[in-house]
Amino acid sequence: MARYDLIVIGSGPAGEKGAAQVAYFGKKTALIERAAPRLGGACTNTGTLPSKTLRETALAITGMNSRGLEAAVLALPKPYTARTLMHREQLVVGAERGRIARNVERHGIKVLAGTASFVDAHTVRIEETGETLEADVFLIATGSRPHRPSWIPFEEVEIYDSDEILEIEIIPDSMIVLGSGVIASEYACIFAALGVKVTVMDGKDRLLGFLDGEIGQRFHAELMRLGLTLQLGDAPVKCAIDARTRVCSVTTAGGKVETAAAVLAAAGRTGNTAGMGLEALGIVPDKRGNLAVNEHFQTVLPHIYAAGDVVGFPGLASTSMEQGRVAMCHAFGLSYKTCVNPLFPYGIYTIPEMSYVGRTEEELKQQGVDYLAGRASMRDNARAEILGAESGFLKILFAPDRKILGVHALGPSATELIHIGLMALLADATIDLFIDAVFNFPTLSELYKYAAYDGLGALIRREKGAAA
Repeated sequence: MARYDLIVIGSGPAGEKGAAQVAYFGKKTALIERAAPRLGGACTNTGTLPSKTLRETALAITGMNSRGLEAAVLALPKPYTARTLMHREQLVVGAERGRIARNVERHGIKVLAGTASFVDAHTVRIEETGETLEADVFLIATGSRPHRPSWIPFEEVEIYDSDEILEIEIIPDSMIVLGSGVIASEYACIFAALGVKVTVMDGKDRLLGFLDGEIGQRFHAELMRLGLTLQLGDAPVKCAIDARTRVCSVTTAGGKVETAAAVLAAAGRTGNTAGMGLEALGIVPDKRGNLAVNEHFQTVLPHIYAAGDVVGFPGLASTSMEQGRVAMCHAFGLSYKTCVNPLFPYGIYTIPEMSYVGRTEEELKQQGVDYLAGRASMRDNARAEILGAESGFLKILFAPDRKILGVHALGPSATELIHIGLMALLADATIDLFIDAVFNFPTLSELYKYAAYDGLGALIRREKGAAA
């Protein structure tokens, strides 16, 4: 029986980075991946990279950017074939798989193909081969899969979950998207950009309810420009398909019925923990298959760690990587990295992009924190004008002592632009940092300077008002 210092189950962001962290310091490491040699998990193969690449393809073939959504001219004749749209996605995914394979090989990590289950607390078996392996430490990084509500007939070819949608053969002329979260919003924008008549349905009152309210309102306006129809606040309860016409229908709790050529259900994710034998060890997943862990990412058995989507929130590739690294540093006494920084950015690849870091206005009000806001519009920024970004903006929230509390951005490159704000927050900086800094011209980064000036003006007006 082969014995290792560490066995990692799953090769997604948490698994890859956790394994490499330990192998770098000379520990004997094995990585078990059921889809091997296709490494990278959902992030590489069915989630993050494929959907973001499809978004860029949709923007490229339509000549679309943040301006002129109403008049976008589609370059391909209908019906669009997914094979054409997915060509770039296949190249990107292939390149990322290659990068992961090289990283694993460079660190001397043994890759084993198959499905792992625990025989006992220190032994796993690969189901397909019957091979057993022992280890001192385990990292469960099995990721997640789309949640499938029982009332949705996924067996019908016109009804997709958020993994299956990447295998669609013909882009339909109409689609119902079920859900109000990040995945639902991103795919709704992508298909709308391709000229599909998209209706988004969910029981919640608005999409992406965790966003800063102002950002959410502006995003809603952008969706209207993009031509989406929102049916929110009335929960879908039934999904059916007409056997003769193949038209899909969704019925809400309030009795409203919407029809379309296809349905995409994006109703959250479920942790990949079934069949691993965890319950026999006392590690019991919750109803969504997620594992409870402590601040070091240990399960109830201290030598068995879990990281990434399988531990639930926040379920981001960026935080999953850090969780894997932190978990393994703790397991093997590598003290230089002891926690995942609680301040991390959210990136949402809708059309247009949105991103934020720190607190929202609603959170500050709820917490009774006094604050001011400074804003800069992309319509007043030369680089944004070059890009055609007419409606984007950047907002800085800050305390009366000028300390930055949060940054929110909507528009082209928002997910890149937000990192300037992240660094400022990590440094406990004030808005004076941006006022004093010199930015390249023309750049989107200049938005920080003018948002800071706008905030300074708001602060001066408040102080004058108080003095009067």
